[in-house]
Amino acid sequence: MSHLHTHSVIGVLMEFIIFSFVICSCILFLGRLYFTKVKLGSPPTEFNVQIDTGSDILWVTCSSCSNCPHSSGLGIDLHFFDAPGSLTAGSVTCSDPICSSVFQTTAAQCSENNQCGYSFRYGDGSGTSGYYMTDTFYFDAILGESLVANSSAPIVFGCSTYQSGDLTKSDKAVDGIFGFGKGKLSVVSQLSSRGITPPVFSHCLKGDGSGGGVFVLGEILVPGMVYSPLVPSQPHYNLNLLSIGVNGQMLPLDAAVFEASNTRGTIVDTGTTLTYLVKEAYDLFLNAISNSVSQLVTPIISNGEQCYLVSTSISDMFPSVSLNFAGGASMMLRPQDYLFHYGIYDGASMWCIGFQKAPEEQTILGDLVLKDKVFVYDLARQRIGWASYDCSMSVNVSITSGKDIVNSGQPCLNISTRDILIRLFFSILFGLLLCIFFSLT
Repeated sequence: MSHLHTHSVIGVLMEFIIFSFVICSCILFLGRLYFTKVKLGSPPTEFNVQIDTGSDILWVTCSSCSNCPHSSGLGIDLHFFDAPGSLTAGSVTCSDPICSSVFQTTAAQCSENNQCGYSFRYGDGSGTSGYYMTDTFYFDAILGESLVANSSAPIVFGCSTYQSGDLTKSDKAVDGIFGFGKGKLSVVSQLSSRGITPPVFSHCLKGDGSGGGVFVLGEILVPGMVYSPLVPSQPHYNLNLLSIGVNGQMLPLDAAVFEASNTRGTIVDTGTTLTYLVKEAYDLFLNAISNSVSQLVTPIISNGEQCYLVSTSISDMFPSVSLNFAGGASMMLRPQDYLFHYGIYDGASMWCIGFQKAPEEQTILGDLVLKDKVFVYDLARQRIGWASYDCSMSVNVSITSGKDIVNSGQPCLNISTRDILIRLFFSILFGLLLCIFFSLT
C-alpha cells in the first residue's frame, strides 16, 4: 500500500488553549506541517505526531530504535515509547488475527521474536519499519452538558525501530505520524468499530501566519457544506474530480485524466504541503493563470517555479479557481489557495504557484488548498464535505449523528445540547488541535 506524505520544517512555538487542548502555532517561512499531541502507555507518555490523512497507522518512535533522531530542530522535545516501562503495553504476535489482517493492507511481516512487524514507505521517499503494539490511548470525552472527562481505550499502533529519508533528519524530526486513513488499523477505524467514537472526523486548518486549527472525531457543522462521494474500494480518500475552472472558464481537459483507480484519481491528504496536478492538467492550469493575471504583476521564474512580483493585494490581481467534483460539489479557491508567499524581491512581494506537476498519475490536494475550510470525512455515508470557514472561529460539532451539538469556542469550551442524556457509546468528542508551521521546503 502506498502512503502519501511530505515533511516540513517548523520554527518558534506559541500556545493557546481551547477546551483543555493546546493549539501550537509555529512560523518559519513556508510549508505547513500539522501536528498534535497524543498520550500512550501507563504511565502516559506524550508524543508530537504529524496529522496525515494519506496513511493509516499511528506510529511513534521506539526506545530501541538505533538510527532515529534524538533531538529536533523544530522546537520540540522528542520522546520514545518504552514498551517495558508501560504497565499496559502488549505485543501483537504473528498468530494474532490483527496481524493477518494487516498483511492485506501494509507490508506486515513476522519478526524473529514472533512480533507482528510492519514496513512502509511514504511519498517523499522516507520510510519506517518496526512492530505493532497494543497500549492505552488517552482522550477527552463529552459525557453531558458542560462535562469533559478523561477517557482512554486500548489501541494497536506501530513502534518504529528503523527510519529512513527525511524521518532521520534532526531538523525535521517529530515523534511519529498519526495516520487517519481508511485502513482497519487507523485510530478512526479502531475506535469507531467499537462504538467509542462516531464514524466521522473533521478538521479546520488555519492558513494565516498564526497557524493552528482543530481536528475532531465528530462532525463539524457549518453552513454551506457541499459533499462529494468517495470513490469506493480505494485505499485513500479518493474523489472524482471532473473539471478545473480558472476565472470562470473550464480548462480544455478530458475528465478521463482524473479517472480514479488504485493508482489514479484525486487524493485528499493533510500530510502533503502543496497540491499536485496530473501532467495533462498542470501546463494548462499554469497557462490559464498567466493569461488571467493583472498586467500590474510581473512574472518571474525563481528556482524553476512560476512566480509573480506583486505590489498590492493578490486578491485583486489573480483569478479565482474552481475544482469541480462529482455530486455537483465545487471547491472555490482564492489566489492564496493556489499561491504561496516566497518573500520580498526588489521591494515587491513574490508569490509563486503552489500547484506542482504530479510525479505519478494522482492529483493530490494538500494543505495549500485544504486550509481555511472545514473538511468532514463522513465514513458512514462514504463522502467528504467542505465549506470555507475562518478556522480561528469557534465550531459546532455534532457527536450523535446531528442530535447533540458541542460548541468549541475559544478560548474555553461551551456545550449546548438538545439531548442531555448522552450515552458514552455515541458521545466521545476527540479534539486534536493542530500546529501549522512554515519552512523553506
